[in-house]
Amino acid sequence: MRILNLKHTAVNLFVLLCLTATPAIAIDDIKVEQGSVLSLNDCISIALNNNPAIKNARYNWGISKANVNIARSEFFPTLGVGTGYNLSDTHTKIRNTSTNAYSIETTLNQLLWNFGRTNARIKMQKFYLIADQYYFDNTVRETTFAVKQRYYEVLAARATVLINKAYVDINERNYLRTKAYYDEGIKSKIDLVNAEVTLSDSKIQLIQSENAYKNSLVNLNNAMYLTKAPTYSISGTENFNIEDNVAPVDLANITKPSGEDANYIPVSDTKLITSVEKLEVLTDYKLTDFPYTFEECMNMAYKNRADLKAYNSTVDAVKENLLYTKRNYYPSLSASAGYGFRDTNNTNSFNLGLNLSSSVNIMAQKSQIDAAKFQVDIAENALNQLNQDIYFEVQNAYINMIELEKQIPLLAVKVRQTLENYELAEGRYYVGLGDYIQLQDAKVNYNNAQCSYIETIYKYNVARANLESVISLPQEVTVTLEGK
Repeated sequence: MRILNLKHTAVNLFVLLCLTATPAIAIDDIKVEQGSVLSLNDCISIALNNNPAIKNARYNWGISKANVNIARSEFFPTLGVGTGYNLSDTHTKIRNTSTNAYSIETTLNQLLWNFGRTNARIKMQKFYLIADQYYFDNTVRETTFAVKQRYYEVLAARATVLINKAYVDINERNYLRTKAYYDEGIKSKIDLVNAEVTLSDSKIQLIQSENAYKNSLVNLNNAMYLTKAPTYSISGTENFNIEDNVAPVDLANITKPSGEDANYIPVSDTKLITSVEKLEVLTDYKLTDFPYTFEECMNMAYKNRADLKAYNSTVDAVKENLLYTKRNYYPSLSASAGYGFRDTNNTNSFNLGLNLSSSVNIMAQKSQIDAAKFQVDIAENALNQLNQDIYFEVQNAYINMIELEKQIPLLAVKVRQTLENYELAEGRYYVGLGDYIQLQDAKVNYNNAQCSYIETIYKYNVARANLESVISLPQEVTVTLEGK
């Protein structure tokens, strides 16, 4: 894969603006092959297909669905069938008797009414089913945010690597120029040594950023639960005309470096390269305003959050459980029918019955009711806590996004200013008006400004994605319990 044009790093490396609410599309079973180029939506689709937490949420929903049918089954008749063969041999002083008997019996029992106890149990299981559906939706929301965060992390790390590569190039050119002037007696030995030290430091910084980049690739694969992934690339958003693959993802060969590259000192006799190589990081980056106010975000969060809906359903479920427990005091009314046949004298029997029965341990029943009341209190307390947590989550997310949004244009200006300062410092140094310390400070400030710019844009995109997540803004790619 060819190296990206550093001059257009802004477009090609890290422009990921979060999307406003759009209709959801069905996810595809995306196969990652050698050389694939994945978009953010592709990575989200892969994660939604692979995440074990989503699968577990689906399984729990299936269990709850079965529990509803189990509760309903109390109103279904119970059919019993039995058959047997009996042999008896009786010996007395008067006579001996031997009997061989074959019998078959069938019974039918039907619950008629238990004063709403079964109805309460059915409603309870239905509310748990609804809660598990919302827990599934909440797991999808959390998975989507995790992928976005890791995706942005890769792009930011990739941009930082290219910035530090350019910084190494700058220090190599400065070393070559300083060495040329030293050989001609224009610069002192200390300037040459400082140039070597600065070059070594920049290479260390590059190695560290490359390590952070590789770790970000691991984190992205982990977020997608993608093991033994082939070499693929990720791209920017469709809002910008990305022409090149943004970040190659290749962890096939992880080997210990030889160290030769880090120890390399350029030996070219280039003497008069004086122009600064401009690395215009994200100069074309444009912010799009988040379309909702803080008040609108709060309303959306309380309206859309699946975990909040799940907690509400759980409260309803434990209330029905309390009602079910209280109704255990009441008797049950049931009907029964039976038919029997014995081959001894071809005996047939048929019976019908109507039964009203109750069996209650009063002490145990009272304790069960007390426990059920505490379960209601716990569920309501958890619901109130979640309501407060959501408020503070939205508040923090909104503040973070706005604050980072304010910093981005200021940092863009700082990048241009530090570049101009570096150009001036370099010009002054090589005409003998400035010292090496001023030049070095200018280089460091320029490189740090670019890295801070990238870091802030990364944090902004994560903050915006987090805000979308905490207000549960509908996403382009999602999955439902039905698989759509």
